[in-house]
Amino acid sequence: MKKLIIAAGTGFLGQVLVNHFKNKFEEIVILTRGKSQTIDGIKYVNWNARTFSGWEKELENATVLINLAGKSVDCRYTKENKKEILLSRIESTKILNKAVLNCQNPPKHWLNSSTSTIYRFSLDKQMDEIDGEIGNDFSINVALSWEKAFFKTETTDTLKTALRTSIVLGKKGGAFIPLKTLAKIGFGGKQGKGNQFISWIHEEDFANAIEFILQKEIIGVINVVSPEPIRNANFMMKLRKAVGFPFGIPMSKFFLEIGSFFIRTETELVLKSRNVIPKRLLENGFQFKFGNLDKAFENLLSK
Repeated sequence: MKKLIIAAGTGFLGQVLVNHFKNKFEEIVILTRGKSQTIDGIKYVNWNARTFSGWEKELENATVLINLAGKSVDCRYTKENKKEILLSRIESTKILNKAVLNCQNPPKHWLNSSTSTIYRFSLDKQMDEIDGEIGNDFSINVALSWEKAFFKTETTDTLKTALRTSIVLGKKGGAFIPLKTLAKIGFGGKQGKGNQFISWIHEEDFANAIEFILQKEIIGVINVVSPEPIRNANFMMKLRKAVGFPFGIPMSKFFLEIGSFFIRTETELVLKSRNVIPKRLLENGFQFKFGNLDKAFENLLSK
């Protein structure tokens, strides 16, 4: 493969993909709000994710475009933050659509971030891409608007795939770091009722799934999650066992509300039941390396 463009690729997931693909592409370009420079053979090009400024020329002759842009949802849902969460996703997707349409030789395949949060809170039904039920709240409506902005512009020469990704567990970033810390200091008990499902995926499986989607040219929406969603109480129990801590103080919804206020985040991130499965990945023959949570934790905690 020749050229990979990652929009907003300096964060945790971007670096997971860079490490995975660095020897598989001749050229990797990261679109970043930082300064334009080249580091270790990776080209960083400044963009503001809203307007053209020269970065759009990089899309010419690209094999793959991956868009990870969007304000982190790990914040308080103030009116201002909600607006930025929505606009950062919509505007970056819209300007990339314009850039792709303007290319003489556009990217062959464009993968755009989405989220497994698009499905309703579910303690019973497992949500797949075919029969999954879409809910109705702020986060879900953001996801719907995001996918609409992505798909409504036809790009006849560019394949399109929306990645409905869950929590990605990684050694050097993402949700695993704070969860591991909580477990090590005795706060690794269930969160809220503990019966809510967590859909997750190991960072290595995440990167392998992206490569698999490209190889198979899978288009449309696809759940990028492990095949085994797990209840929060069981997730935390396995994490305590993995870090070797004998007990975990449970965190009631009341205490989670207080804690989330002080660390400026929202309890929805841990209390929503995301019961999502990767039907399309499995049907296409994808093999998970870390489909089992015990195996995933063992790897993530190894040196």
